[in-house]
Amino acid sequence: MFTVSALTSRIQTQYRTLRKTVHQLDWQRASRGAGLAVVLVSILLVDPALAQQSSEQSAICQSEKLPGMIEGFFQITTGLGIMGLVVIWQADSLGEMFMPNPDQKKGLKQHKRSALKSGVILIVLGPLYSVAGPLMGLPLADCVNLSPW
Repeated sequence: MFTVSALTSRIQTQYRTLRKTVHQLDWQRASRGAGLAVVLVSILLVDPALAQQSSEQSAICQSEKLPGMIEGFFQITTGLGIMGLVVIWQADSLGEMFMPNPDQKKGLKQHKRSALKSGVILIVLGPLYSVAGPLMGLPLADCVNLSPW
């Protein structure tokens, strides 16, 4: 036989699980929609930029300090992002050691994976822009090196 407290506890647990699943599905849908919106807006914004390429390229590349400032900003933000990744990774690893609940451990492992994905994107984005930028005719790619090393 089931007691009232056991049934209440079981219902609460199922409710939390269902709520968590619905939240994750909503987040996945929203992130897909946001990603599609970013791609579409980027495509729409690149055409005018390519049309004005010669005047923008000369203004940015002719400047003495602007390319160096952009490179420095990118190096600083990449370095801070990598340090943040290391801190998050270590904190999640420490938290995993002290979490008795398997669901909490699973959540921390998922957080570590998403942090690692963000770190990889952060590291790959600059060199990818440096390589693909000249092929696409982007104005900053000719005079700014976005490799963090």
